[in-house]
Amino acid sequence: MALSKFSAEESQEALMAEINITPLTDVFLVLLIIFMITTSAMVETAAKVNLPKATQTVQEARGLTVTVTSDHKIFVNQMQVELSQLESTLRDLLADAPKKLVILQGDRTVLLGDAVHIMDLAKRAGAQAISVAAQKESPAP
Repeated sequence: MALSKFSAEESQEALMAEINITPLTDVFLVLLIIFMITTSAMVETAAKVNLPKATQTVQEARGLTVTVTSDHKIFVNQMQVELSQLESTLRDLLADAPKKLVILQGDRTVLLGDAVHIMDLAKRAGAQAISVAAQKESPAP
């Protein structure tokens, strides 16, 4: 009799030791989806700029992107740099770039003199081509 009682307790312990991983898997899948959505939202441009509009635009190949915001903050490929460090940062990044292209994304409130100064720094840093980013505007009817 004692033997059968022992085996009943042992089988009950075996049942209690099992963990149902289905709810745990559901939680991990929900967390994975949340992280995927959050990451894609974080990949957006670091600085918001209001680009000027142009009727004729051309899709350029990828290059280094220099962004100038309306409050005169400068970003190189979404990394904020000071104006005094811009030339050396561009020189380092252009040394590894196969196509020495710099794309200037300037807010429409940025003064022309500031844009020309940044383009001059990019040329001195080794850029072979400089493009100015603009939004496509539909032509007037």
